[in-house]
Amino acid sequence: MTVAATKPHLSREHMLGLLKHMIRIRRFEEKCAELYTQEKIRGFMHLYDGEEAVAVGVITALEKRDRIVATYREHGQALVRGVPMTTVMAEMYGKQEGCSRGRGGSMHLFNAATNFYGGNAIVGGGLPLAMGLALASHMQGDDLVTACFFGDGAVAEGEFHESLNLAELWQLPVLFVCENNLYAMGTALALSESETDIQRKAACYRITSEAVDGMDVVAVEAAARRAVQAVRKTRMPYFLECRTYRLRAHSMFDPQLYRDKAEVESWRPREPIVRFQGWLEANHMVHPDEVSRMTAEIDAEIAEAVVFAEAGTWEPTEQLSRFVYADRAVPTGM
Repeated sequence: MTVAATKPHLSREHMLGLLKHMIRIRRFEEKCAELYTQEKIRGFMHLYDGEEAVAVGVITALEKRDRIVATYREHGQALVRGVPMTTVMAEMYGKQEGCSRGRGGSMHLFNAATNFYGGNAIVGGGLPLAMGLALASHMQGDDLVTACFFGDGAVAEGEFHESLNLAELWQLPVLFVCENNLYAMGTALALSESETDIQRKAACYRITSEAVDGMDVVAVEAAARRAVQAVRKTRMPYFLECRTYRLRAHSMFDPQLYRDKAEVESWRPREPIVRFQGWLEANHMVHPDEVSRMTAEIDAEIAEAVVFAEAGTWEPTEQLSRFVYADRAVPTGM
């Protein structure tokens, strides 16, 4: 761990907060996986198991007024950002009490109140949206930061290169966060990219870039704080590659035939919760009983969210076409 060396002044309270955020994401998604097998949650669902340190480390470094654009694996980002768990669960159920009125489901969580500008089901699709938000900041002269999360699979998309090019060319205040989990769906990074050092690609566009151990929550937070500070001060883009690993399949439909079980198991001792909790316990900063109480509190919150979602209402079928087109009168003659 790089905890002591990177952030020696971190308080115990802060570190316990980081641990709780990661456990909260993990426990929430474990419940979602259970509900999915019961067909309470339908459609596609992509879990974040193993990648929690990225969302927690980066979002902790942002201010509430900053903006976030995420991917379809965005439950963790939404929860850390402060989107109420009740409305996230209701969205998973497809109920109109959900954060996207039940119309988005797992891949399209959105919450304007927390400046969470949504998950995006299109690989790389969030990058141009982030450019638009950052361009607005540039034109309005504010000091907001737009953070855009995306996976290593997005690096093969045209939007990636177009967005990085414009961000540097137009001097846009955006923080690119690449969650490199080594697999784009079922394709290993080395099979799709001739250059697997992704932060070097960003450097080619003259964007300040760095790679960080995405399994170390404190290392991620330290790097994110450097990056956010730089973007806010210079109003220029910054690229952060978080090297992580997903312990579950790409989605709930994925049979995961493209990687050996032994490979997955080799990563488990390095996963962020086990790693960080172990370090805290070894340094007498947390007792296992405290973690048990923390987990019990989280489980109670999850149970409440399930009750909320179960009691939610389906949107009436007569509302089916609502939000498909803008609600405005068409000018005469058109």
